[in-house]
Amino acid sequence: MNGFDFTLAGASLTALGSGALWWAEHQTLCVSDLHLGKSERHARRGGSALPPYETRDTLQRLEAALKETGAQTLVCLGDSFDDDAASRSLPAAEMAQLSSLMRHRRWIWVEGNHDPAPALFGGEHAQEIAIGPLTFRHIAASQAAAEVSGHYHPKARVRGTSRPAFLLDSQRLIMPAFGTYTGGLRSTDPVFADLMGSEALAILTGPRPTPVPMPR
Repeated sequence: MNGFDFTLAGASLTALGSGALWWAEHQTLCVSDLHLGKSERHARRGGSALPPYETRDTLQRLEAALKETGAQTLVCLGDSFDDDAASRSLPAAEMAQLSSLMRHRRWIWVEGNHDPAPALFGGEHAQEIAIGPLTFRHIAASQAAAEVSGHYHPKARVRGTSRPAFLLDSQRLIMPAFGTYTGGLRSTDPVFADLMGSEALAILTGPRPTPVPMPR
């Protein structure tokens, strides 16, 4: 499996090159910030036209991660849809694909700031959820420990190359965005200085997930 192994609060985790997080002990895969339907929302709100294929691409990559791991539980860590209207506007083929992925596994929608409740779909809905020693929520809490969160779409630049990245210290993990059209916030942004300890690592995604001291 293409990943970097680490521990957080005693949990043995793997940061996958795709940007997903694998927890083998609980057969749980976690992804953050899918932002499904982003091109539709841009068009609906009069923004720049985007090729309307990002939802299909994101779901195909998610399907590959689920097959690779055999996950029995999926945690979607918020902003799974670009807004609530986008969740109602998925093309029929993408809606069928999502329904197929949800079948026969536990599926947990954690609320994000873009999509407080994707009500059209089944699964479980929660503001945050605790599994074992870890708490999964969309936005990092300033004083939290043993926390997995998303929201910021972190990326890191190393030797002139910028990639989406997991940010990890002894207290928390901040996930990269999994969605195709999501962009990112550089690890040098001041918001991370307040959240991540001095020992923090950036785990760059890609063919070989690479841990480096978090660029500041």
